[in-house]
Amino acid sequence: MLETTENPAPDYILGLSAYYHDSAAALLYKGKIIAAAQEERFTRKKHDAAFPAKAIEYCLQEAGIKLSDVSDVVFYDKPLLKFERLLETYLAHAPKGFQSFMKAMPIWLKEKLYLKKVLRSEFKHFLGDGEKVPDLKFAEHHQSHAASAFFPSPYKKALVLCVDGVGEWATTSLWQGEGNTLTPLWEIDFPHSLGLLYSAFTYYCGFKVNSGEYKLMGLAPYGDPVYKDLILDNLIEVKDDGSFHMDMSYFNYEVGLTMTSDKLHKLFGAPPRKPESELSQKEMDIASSIQAVTEEIMLKIAHHVHKTTDNDYLCLAGGVALNCVSNGRLEREGPFKNIWIQPAAGDAGGAVGAALALWHSHYQQPVVDEKDNVHDSMAGSYLGPRFSNESIKEYLESHSIPYHFHEDEEFFPLLAQKINDAKVVGWFQGRMEFGPRALGGRSIIGDPRNTEMQSTMNLKIKYRESFRPFAPSVLAEDVSEYFDQQTPSPYMLIVAQVAAKLLKPVEKTRKGLERLKQIRSTLPAITHVDNSARIQTVHQETNPRYYQILKAFKDLTGCAVLINTSFNVRGEPIVATPEDAFRCFMRTEMDVLVLENFILYKEEQAEFKDNSDWRNEFELD
Repeated sequence: MLETTENPAPDYILGLSAYYHDSAAALLYKGKIIAAAQEERFTRKKHDAAFPAKAIEYCLQEAGIKLSDVSDVVFYDKPLLKFERLLETYLAHAPKGFQSFMKAMPIWLKEKLYLKKVLRSEFKHFLGDGEKVPDLKFAEHHQSHAASAFFPSPYKKALVLCVDGVGEWATTSLWQGEGNTLTPLWEIDFPHSLGLLYSAFTYYCGFKVNSGEYKLMGLAPYGDPVYKDLILDNLIEVKDDGSFHMDMSYFNYEVGLTMTSDKLHKLFGAPPRKPESELSQKEMDIASSIQAVTEEIMLKIAHHVHKTTDNDYLCLAGGVALNCVSNGRLEREGPFKNIWIQPAAGDAGGAVGAALALWHSHYQQPVVDEKDNVHDSMAGSYLGPRFSNESIKEYLESHSIPYHFHEDEEFFPLLAQKINDAKVVGWFQGRMEFGPRALGGRSIIGDPRNTEMQSTMNLKIKYRESFRPFAPSVLAEDVSEYFDQQTPSPYMLIVAQVAAKLLKPVEKTRKGLERLKQIRSTLPAITHVDNSARIQTVHQETNPRYYQILKAFKDLTGCAVLINTSFNVRGEPIVATPEDAFRCFMRTEMDVLVLENFILYKEEQAEFKDNSDWRNEFELD
């Protein structure tokens, strides 16, 4: 934990996460988040874990400062505590796990064990002669998560629940947030981990750990939870208060090189599915089962902590907080008046949390923004770089790219018409989003009423699995017209049911991917097979241009909803620059590209002279 100090607070604090996955940098000015970005967006390597040099460079440019103007840099976890856990775990199981131990040691001895020295060396690349390296401090992993959730939240007082794979030791922790303080209440420690349990089944079903968990969540509605009791009877004991204890003989992640053991494979009757092989009903049923277990545990924890503390609000962070189906149940069935989830709930958000923890917990500074239980201080999560019309025009003309420029009064109606004509649009506007979701800054958008749009976008634009659902963006004031949702969901982290009046009758005997072929509502492209949708409410005050295209589409069609998926292909990070956007546009079957007020049409473009294949460039997730 960061200790308190009486020293005066600096103007600028730089928060960092790195060396595990989703490296990021975030910059505070007098306690306010002014810039944040993941390193992957600049290096084009998904989940890039390297030192976030380019993300730092962006943050400094956004503020118009040099690194020497930053007094404090704070890292999002404590590597020595992690190393302690690693050593204790290996010693407890020795000689088992020696191969895994030897694989991990070179990385620790080269980088992580001497992290302060490594970071100071990296910082020197940003400094001129005689300029001093900023003071370097370390927060704890779950402290960073908790700070990222509570301090930007709308609440003066709230419980904060952090659930992930593992930090230093903690895998689940509860905190009391009030004013500018965060107090730890309890934690569950490694190896017992809800996040790692979910990741173990991600691995068993043939998806990539630390990136494929959302696929497992999306696959769950195609199955039935027939293995739920098998999991609860054998793999994990869950108490009434939501605390849990796992039987580690079924898992291999403590000291092994895989997630699951032969004992688990025997229990489920087969070895793990091979990646990219055909999905069977078994994987769908397993996905449904582990999703049901996860939701049950989260709900039990929520009910218990609400009953035993005096709190009306709950904040969430950690990788499990990205499970938007579980979040939806927490909001609907949980005991709290409302919940708020950090949009960058995973390790990237730790950069923001570490900086805020330093400002509030170390320097004891008050909360900057007024808390009203409604509005947060994440600026819609639009904290990345933006590009002006002038810079975009310079890029287009320097590469002889045909374009059309339109002022706003004709731009939005024209684009609404293109979407109505079933065109798929790459949408590049304003500041880039921070976190894993595209929220109308770097999005691919389309008409949710179109019955072919889901398969078209999955197979011809995103080049990904056909079962993957698409999310709707909806005008905030109209959300209850289309979904069983009354509260804002600006970060696409809540799943709700499509309104009953929009649903169509379907044949209920179909199983598995056969369910995908049914038209379930008047918005078929965003209605998942269980009649749910992962909602983004769009607010004029945080993203006025995205709000305007939704408004123009509603004015034209009467529909206040658009499909919104991230602007990338499978395995690629979300695009960051106009050049990234143009390359993705030309490599796919997208029809229209929007770069601020410029519109590009595919049929007007010259043959794209890029010999590289994105399938070779990006590792499949």
